[in-house]
Amino acid sequence: MNWKNAIEHTLSTTRLNIKRFRDHSPIVSLGDGKYHLTDHTSWTEGFWSGILWLSYEYSQDPEIHAAAIRTVESFNKRMTAGKELDHHDIGFLYSLSAKARWITEKDEASRQLALQAADVLMKRWRAAPQLFQAWGPEGDADNGGRIIIDCLMNLPLLCWATEQTGDPGYAGYARIHAEKSRRFLVRGDDSSYHTFYFDQQTGNALRGGTAQGYQDGSTWTRGQAWGVYGFALAYRYFKEPHYLETSKRMARYFLEHLPADHVAYWDFDAPQEESTPRDSSASAIVVCGLLELLEHLPEEDPDRAWFEEAVNKSMDSLLNCYFTAGSPSEEGFLRHGSYSVRGNSSPDDFMIWGDYFFLEALLRLQRGVPGYWYERG
Repeated sequence: MNWKNAIEHTLSTTRLNIKRFRDHSPIVSLGDGKYHLTDHTSWTEGFWSGILWLSYEYSQDPEIHAAAIRTVESFNKRMTAGKELDHHDIGFLYSLSAKARWITEKDEASRQLALQAADVLMKRWRAAPQLFQAWGPEGDADNGGRIIIDCLMNLPLLCWATEQTGDPGYAGYARIHAEKSRRFLVRGDDSSYHTFYFDQQTGNALRGGTAQGYQDGSTWTRGQAWGVYGFALAYRYFKEPHYLETSKRMARYFLEHLPADHVAYWDFDAPQEESTPRDSSASAIVVCGLLELLEHLPEEDPDRAWFEEAVNKSMDSLLNCYFTAGSPSEEGFLRHGSYSVRGNSSPDDFMIWGDYFFLEALLRLQRGVPGYWYERG
């Protein structure tokens, strides 16, 4: 199946989902092929908005455009109400909604909303340990000095805000956090911790851990995927070679630990048996990360051909073995994603972020459309 045909199949599913979801957003399915819907209570609503903007860019379908605009309007209401914004995932929410509309059609109100979101994310900065606190209020006993690898994908919102405003503070703090993530979340063998703890007063490193991985010292595959893509984006913004090298190292580890069908299990250290859940969303994220990485590698780079081959192998497997291919009875694009196997929450289901990154990968491959993590042109 070629990329164009696959995109057309996703559009069929998306048009049906606009009618199914109405003014709600999907998060994960619950074992029945039907998405559980939220009303701006999660970190995930931006992915549905991002799917709509990517779908509109490709199709120019006015029905999809109208639905995409409605999502941005809903994010404006969320911002005004201050609803469920006290966490680090502001970038996932507003980069793929308000910033997506700005990038797509230069709507000034959406630009202002995205900048407002960057200000909200800046409130998560903790001066003493020098990090963006992922979860919980300042001073929280469990989460006060905790970072997580997912946050690398939220930092581009801050870097973009510096470009838009000329205020170096946004990107400056983002760089400090990216550097701390590189030093402490990435281990010596190029695997990664999901989370890391620091003393809230002194900033001293305490220990690595996990919230969703198999165990504290294991490598949760979606976390590794966030690292591959997140450090490639850090290189795009900061142009420091060690971020590119870190992305490459993490990509090598991910690819070297894949099973025969080139789609990841949920954790690289979990027992890999027939019943072990996969995480197709992790592989979709890594494909996007590899495509970003390839934009920055010179033609003579010794890993270039291998990374290109890995993109094709993973996408072929996702298309042939995991893709719903426009099936009207299924609401997602990719089967066999996992939300939290450790928590027994949607361990083998549709994940809206998996669908988003799968579509982003398809559009990167077909038209060079890179998503909404940075300004284009």
